[in-house]
Amino acid sequence: MNSGAVNSKNRMFARYITYFIFILISWFLGSNAGLNNKQALALSVFFASISGTIFFWQYRLSFALWGSALLVLLRIVTVKEFVSFASLEVILFLIGMMIITGNLKELGFFDWILSKILKIRRFSSGRFLFLLIFVSAVSACCVDEVSSIIFMVILILTICDYFEVNPAPFIIISVLATNVGSTGTVLGNPIGILIASKAGLTFESFIKYSFPVMIFLSFVLYGISLLIFSKPLRELSKQIDYFGPNDTLSYLIKVPADKDLRIGITIAALTFTIIAFHHKLELLLGLDTNNILLIAPLISAGILMAWRKRQARIYVEQGVEWWTIIFFLFLFAQSGVLEHTGVTQILAGWFSDNILSSYGFFIAFVLIFSAVISSMVDNVILVAAFIPVLNTVITLYPQYSNVAWWVLLYGACIGGNITFIGSTANIVALGMIEKRNNIYVGFLQWIIPGLVSTVILLSVAFLFFRFLPMYR
Repeated sequence: MNSGAVNSKNRMFARYITYFIFILISWFLGSNAGLNNKQALALSVFFASISGTIFFWQYRLSFALWGSALLVLLRIVTVKEFVSFASLEVILFLIGMMIITGNLKELGFFDWILSKILKIRRFSSGRFLFLLIFVSAVSACCVDEVSSIIFMVILILTICDYFEVNPAPFIIISVLATNVGSTGTVLGNPIGILIASKAGLTFESFIKYSFPVMIFLSFVLYGISLLIFSKPLRELSKQIDYFGPNDTLSYLIKVPADKDLRIGITIAALTFTIIAFHHKLELLLGLDTNNILLIAPLISAGILMAWRKRQARIYVEQGVEWWTIIFFLFLFAQSGVLEHTGVTQILAGWFSDNILSSYGFFIAFVLIFSAVISSMVDNVILVAAFIPVLNTVITLYPQYSNVAWWVLLYGACIGGNITFIGSTANIVALGMIEKRNNIYVGFLQWIIPGLVSTVILLSVAFLFFRFLPMYR
């Protein structure tokens, strides 16, 4: 056996040992922190699922399934209770949105948009950077971060291939902007709909409290990128001068907006319009909060599948990220068990005794804590686990109710920029550039712009949440 195989086996063995040590530590801390046996077991099983996801990412769904089965076998929760904690309303919303996005992709919507963008006149590196950041941010909050980053990577690779420049810096910029933009609306990130459904927030709430902050932070990111990425921008500028600025790339791609594409865009636009005004419609129809928000994508998805019946199976089988959906379902259910057993109430009590000393300190702590944890694990994991704790804290301290959810949202989304595993958009983008161009982004190449931009952006966000009266 060669040395490489031996080292690989040793590293895997070390992971297993560390994993089991972490589980034992969680059990010990839980048993000695005032938790009863049922609560300590629930916390240990949840921690086993989360730490298994961290140490063995490719087996994350297996750990979610095993953890969920243990909760039932250990009689911590019944099957009926477990199912009720699975946040099926969020799962169904995500499935509907993925089917709509799959329809747009099949009809050529993203290629059509790309054909329009590539016809910009007086093209320059500065304009490209501005376009890159704001299209990434706005498209992320209008569709979702994964669909947006796929579209943006295609755009970047096309332009960089033409100008013969390294696409890696520009893809990093796009990912940073995508994670910022995903805070703008409830559609931008799975944690947005998760927070909205659990906190009773509406699309209008996001437009009022979050969208303006997102736009301002995008301008801040533009300024940061001009400094950090000055060298690749200068290289792009030289290549643009060499190739010529007029009619840049206009001949590369031309996609007509045919009848089917126009119908698909119309259905998607109507869906987004209904989502935008869902709260007013719910009041008009006497429905509970977020009912229309959650079912609108399902209605539209049903219409699209009936209309495009030959492609309907493709939308469901290939358009929906079932691996991610199933993982979310079991993760949400496990976090609900923590609330059911009273673990979150105890954690909230500790949080209350040690963290809630001042309004400013509360905001800073949640921003930093959620950002750091999101840089190490997927931000959905953090938010699913932290929502029950924050709900209890808000019950104890109602004065924090208007700011707490936005602080959690921004900390979790922007914190995903610190490392290349911090969000789904990061992983998707780097996987695409590795597969298509055989380019590997190193840890240092990512961490410097990621960490610097995150610190500055969260500092600016802190000033918004701390001093603007609308968040009090």
